[in-house]
Amino acid sequence: MPDITAASSAGDPPRHRASLPSLTGLRFIAALLVFLTHSTVLANPLQPTAQVSFFADHDIAKPLADFAGKAGAIGVSFFFVLSGFVLTWSATPGDRPTAFWRRRGLKIYPNHIVTWALAMWLFASSQPVHAWLSNLFLVHAFSNRLENLQSVNWPAWSLCSELLFYALFPLLIVLVRRIAERRLWLWAAGAVAGVVAMAAVTKLVPGGLDTGHGLTLNQYWFSYMFPPPRLFEFGLGMILARIVAAGLWPRIGLLPSAVLFAGGYWLANETPPPYYFSATTIVPIAMLICAAASSDLRGGSGWLRSRTMVWLGKVSFAFYMVQVLVVFYGRREVLGAHTYGFLPALGLYLALFLANLLAAALLYGLVEQPVMRRLGRRGKRPAHDVPATATAAAAARGTTPTSVPTGELG
Repeated sequence: MPDITAASSAGDPPRHRASLPSLTGLRFIAALLVFLTHSTVLANPLQPTAQVSFFADHDIAKPLADFAGKAGAIGVSFFFVLSGFVLTWSATPGDRPTAFWRRRGLKIYPNHIVTWALAMWLFASSQPVHAWLSNLFLVHAFSNRLENLQSVNWPAWSLCSELLFYALFPLLIVLVRRIAERRLWLWAAGAVAGVVAMAAVTKLVPGGLDTGHGLTLNQYWFSYMFPPPRLFEFGLGMILARIVAAGLWPRIGLLPSAVLFAGGYWLANETPPPYYFSATTIVPIAMLICAAASSDLRGGSGWLRSRTMVWLGKVSFAFYMVQVLVVFYGRREVLGAHTYGFLPALGLYLALFLANLLAAALLYGLVEQPVMRRLGRRGKRPAHDVPATATAAAAARGTTPTSVPTGELG
């Protein structure tokens, strides 16, 4: 058997990847942040003269929309960093790129195709052919044309970035594994600097309509929806996985990480675009992910790894994909543009959340889970080493580290 320390130093992943259920729970937190933004906006994209917010009192609806308006962008950034971490943590040496691409395609395309078809049937059929076709094939975010960016089930724009991450991952994982342990922190700092730099150069992007939010359409597209600049967040997640596996992450708990995240969110609300998209919270997001993963490796307990949170994390992708159908289309069709007093509005927010969760559970149970169960399994994996941190934690508990299912985290 190869030496554990030597393998870890070379950047190899663990022989038996330790389970990280807290990261599954964190996935739902990210999806919930997006829901908060969508459910509190004042103008329904499908009916711009009507607001989505249930509050009739504008003095409540407007501040709530302003406060929650930054949450969606932060949630997407959370997803991108987490995706890089999880895919690196669960990567298997010798895994063929074609096999990897097949599994990832099976993970995202079934949910995307179903929600795309429902959106086309319900409200998007009048859109231009080039818009709905580019949305179907998940290339629309590479275009700066407004009709493409707002086409069909528009949260699918983030999947364009994920597809780019997946396409490059077989190359990126080779490069990340070659980073010497002593330089991992330097590379992580470089990735954070890249996120900030992409925000800084946004003002140099020429042309485009004025969005009224301090950015032109071209600048908004480049800094938020254009896939290549988001590679810094994905790359940061990959490097963080190496740092945690090598036992280099300091023992910073979830509570101080959450407090710093709250501070980053406050800063996002005080910061103009494009900096609030990811720059103000990128470090707290990294800390939350690493703190949760490190806690799991030490055998810690907590609400993030509870059965309920793990289930919510499993349905989080579906929860994200159905939000336009439920929040924008469903709210309009069932309740019209009606708004309500404080207590009824709170009750309707809860009902809207539960409706979105029910739709997500159906999509997960009827589409995503059966496809992954039947078609998304790996072949036989070669053996590789246990990271020192996972081994120590397992030895202390008298257990053996268990494998992490990529379908649950990735």
